[in-house]
Amino acid sequence: MDSFGRRHVMKVLTEEMEHGSVDLLGELEDNDCRDTVQLHKEEKTLLRYYLFEGLRYIWLARKGSFCRASVLNENWTRKDLHSFQKGLSPLEQSLRKRMYGPNLIDVPVKPYVQMLFEEVLNPFYVFQAFSITLWLVDKYYFYAICIFIISIFSIGISLHEIRKQSITLRNMAQFVTNVTIRRNSGVEECVSSEELVPGDCVIIPPEGLLLPCDAALLAGECLVNESMLTGESVPVLKTPLPTGDGGYSSETERRHTLFCGTHLILAKGGGASAVAVVTSTGFFTAKGSLVSSIMHPQPTDFRFYKDSAKFLLLLGFVAFMGTIYSIVVLFKSNVTWWELVIRSLDLVTIAVPPALPAAITTGTIHAQRRLKKQGIFCVSPPRINICGKISLFCFDKTGTLTEEGLDVWGVMEGGAAGFSELVPDPSLLAPGPMLSGLACCHTVTLLQGQPLGDPLELKMVESTGWTLQEPEGNGDALDSEFGGHRVLAVVKPLSQSTSTGQAVAIVRRFPFSSALQRMSVVTVAHGGHSALAFLKGSPEMVAGLCRAETVPQQFSSKLRSFSSEGLRVLALACKPVDERTDLGTIEREEVEKELQFLGFLMLKNLVKPESAGVINVLRLANLRSAMVTGDNILTAVNVAKTCGMVGVDEKVIFVNATPPTAQSMPTLEFSLEGDRATAGQTAIVPQRLYQNGFDYHLAINGKSFAALCNHFPECLPKVLLRATVFARMAPDQKTQLVKELQKLNYRVGMCGDGANDCGALRAADVGVSLSEAEASVASPFTSKTEDISCVPLLIREGRCSLVTSFSLFRYMSLYSLIQFCSVLVLYTVRTTLADLQFLFCDLFVVTLLAIVMGRGGPSGELHPHRPSASLLALPVLGSLLLHTGMVVLGQLAALFITTSQDWYVPLNSTVFGVANLPNMENTSVFSLSAFQYIIMAVVVTKGYPHKKPLFYNWIFLCLLIVLFALTTWLVLYPGPFAGHQLQLHNFLDMDFKMLLVAVAALNFLVCFLVEVLVDKGILNCLRSLRGRRQSKKQYKRLNVLLCESPLWPPLNETMSPTEHTVIHCS
Repeated sequence: MDSFGRRHVMKVLTEEMEHGSVDLLGELEDNDCRDTVQLHKEEKTLLRYYLFEGLRYIWLARKGSFCRASVLNENWTRKDLHSFQKGLSPLEQSLRKRMYGPNLIDVPVKPYVQMLFEEVLNPFYVFQAFSITLWLVDKYYFYAICIFIISIFSIGISLHEIRKQSITLRNMAQFVTNVTIRRNSGVEECVSSEELVPGDCVIIPPEGLLLPCDAALLAGECLVNESMLTGESVPVLKTPLPTGDGGYSSETERRHTLFCGTHLILAKGGGASAVAVVTSTGFFTAKGSLVSSIMHPQPTDFRFYKDSAKFLLLLGFVAFMGTIYSIVVLFKSNVTWWELVIRSLDLVTIAVPPALPAAITTGTIHAQRRLKKQGIFCVSPPRINICGKISLFCFDKTGTLTEEGLDVWGVMEGGAAGFSELVPDPSLLAPGPMLSGLACCHTVTLLQGQPLGDPLELKMVESTGWTLQEPEGNGDALDSEFGGHRVLAVVKPLSQSTSTGQAVAIVRRFPFSSALQRMSVVTVAHGGHSALAFLKGSPEMVAGLCRAETVPQQFSSKLRSFSSEGLRVLALACKPVDERTDLGTIEREEVEKELQFLGFLMLKNLVKPESAGVINVLRLANLRSAMVTGDNILTAVNVAKTCGMVGVDEKVIFVNATPPTAQSMPTLEFSLEGDRATAGQTAIVPQRLYQNGFDYHLAINGKSFAALCNHFPECLPKVLLRATVFARMAPDQKTQLVKELQKLNYRVGMCGDGANDCGALRAADVGVSLSEAEASVASPFTSKTEDISCVPLLIREGRCSLVTSFSLFRYMSLYSLIQFCSVLVLYTVRTTLADLQFLFCDLFVVTLLAIVMGRGGPSGELHPHRPSASLLALPVLGSLLLHTGMVVLGQLAALFITTSQDWYVPLNSTVFGVANLPNMENTSVFSLSAFQYIIMAVVVTKGYPHKKPLFYNWIFLCLLIVLFALTTWLVLYPGPFAGHQLQLHNFLDMDFKMLLVAVAALNFLVCFLVEVLVDKGILNCLRSLRGRRQSKKQYKRLNVLLCESPLWPPLNETMSPTEHTVIHCS
């Protein structure tokens, strides 16, 4: 059973292992691996495994089950990884390759023969084959051959597109190169990347490479472009994995992990080559996991797709009832049993249109093409329709809502005596720890002499006026100048660029971690003296790592003041390090404690000009927006106000939840922004907020979110319903937030710029990555636009596609019902439609209209009401029923008008079916039904409010005019050739033929009026008979309950888990 609850049957494979491999493997791994190969205590040692979605599952006897091969190395520690620097022996490498398989992300491209066989077995084509066989038996040769040719053409296009997509994905996923690995003998050997296994020691060349596996960096530093994998456009500096006994995880150690598919731009080993140890290969890598998610996507839980199958069953029931009626009519007509069976089965092929599933995808195809022209690329087309039902969109802040780059706003030094005056320009600071910290505490590197790194750090270093220098060659010269320490980089004042008198060397880096919210470096002065550790990060985190007496008393008030102005605030700290310590191997935990607080660095992060407009568009469309950021909560609130997420007359309430400690219970408190009310004033606040109609927004940080999830789960849905700002959120918390919102039945969109947002982008119903990388697999949608203006466009295209899919579904259903009614009416009078009459309607009218119907583009604005996604809703079923009734009445009217004419001659009642052609009844019913196919195409094609009006789709409009003119010509004056080919009766009475056209016009007016009335909600009166029902969406039911709860949230009250108010949603 897979992660989606689907069951699969897999073939178990066996492989013989080398003699003596059991003992060797026992030395390498734990006992589980020994159980893996000791399945049969015979002369041969066998490995049992199977492959599923590219992953290898091996049998572990101790666990009594098949487990992923990655389980063999999931408990590796940092110490284990560092021990692999000596390299593997050839025998060890061979054995591991047997266990893990080749290092390939192999996207299979099936041969055309296999694809054809699988495609033909699709239920759609099986039904087509049944229909064609039936028509051939019934001697509908021309029609059957035409449909056969169309089906072959359709299959050919489908196979070409599938194979093209598979080849594109394979080219993006599969990569084989030569790499240099170290053997345990010390010899460096060049091998194919297919041969790599976990534990291999890889030597990274200085010029870098495209990495074919996941690896932990053990020595040297690497500048990596991860845009293909994460969508993050800024190169990332990777540093060596610290030593120690702690466990290793690629997610928590991202800054020390080189991921498969990423481009290593530059590798620096400080005189030696950079070294990494392979941790994952093939589909077990991060890239392999993403490719697998594309190849085997999560089943789309979308109502439209579910209702499509149910609706086909409904049409099947209609076909069954029609079949019973036709059997009765045919039996009374004394037809043969063979003809009775053929005629009855023919009705099934009419009532259930086999082209329906293919037709409804045309709207999505057109939308995908339009999006590509706008610079939005989609790797999961079914999600385009889901975009039309988005009810909440989450946005990252930095780089998404705000500019990627920041401008330094000022520096304020602080200490035990308090804060000094604000210094607008850091270069004006007096020489000292604060200035050195600003110049040193970063991961900026040089590429061809140009500084490269995080935009924030680039601005910070630039503001100090210091220059950056990196070692050249083996770096021995710089190392000797700075006491023999391995120098990573040197920073010095610009005025001293020719000497090293005031230069500071960076000898150890601990890169920024989103989970830790900080980074640090260790530096030494000239001669290796004055070793200092500098730390930079979020003010709350930095203050917690400093000695309490060094943190100014005004810390909180100053931080609140700066953050409230929308400034990005960072804090810096430092401490001296014992020079006798081995600075190259010092642990991060040792560096980042007992620090001295230095002060604040403030940066101005401007909101992008487009952000406020987009948020306003979403708000006017009743689409909720939320901010999910790793920044300070007050800064986030300020940005939320600036971009319009929080209105000027709306209040912000902070949610503060704390986990339990040894001395206290977990607590939950709601406090109004800027509220310092006394107890008497506090009682007035709820009344002002809730009873006088003030809107409010909740704001919560990552720590409170975690405590809320763990200790106040009953309050979590209510907070999620009202929260707009989620600050200091770690990457895994962003993913958790999206999933919790989905539990409330929100359709969640997520927009970010990659990296820390990747998990949330993939978890969301619609993930949009703002990236220059067209081939990014970070999310279903990738936009080359650098702002969030792509979001309304995507929603508009989603709504347009969904409405188009609805229109096509209804049109194909009505087409089958029109033809179904025509055949039943004609069966009743002992005749039927001719072969070419079927072909004319199916091929030249319906197929052409269905193809071009989906070309209409989206409306220019977002409407407050989202389109429906239910095909079984009352308006849809009601309109179909009413239109079917109008169709039947129209065809019967045409028939009765014909039989009431003075010149009417009844058909030959001694024969049945095509033997009676041509005749008056057939011609009148066929003529009106031909008009009805065109009429319904106009009636069900929706324009306002989610699509452009009909006249914008000029191809569709021209086709309607041509088909209407052609049908009118066939009714009024078909001519001898067309009349003979279509087996039409030649009516001589022009008044009668004009009357048929008038009946068709009346049919159009009535159907159009019915559709307008249904759109206006005339069928809603039927809902009043059953009484008002609660919404099926949990967030809507919860919103009603909260609106009826005037004192929630209780302000300035500390609640424990047993005290909070519970509002249940059943």
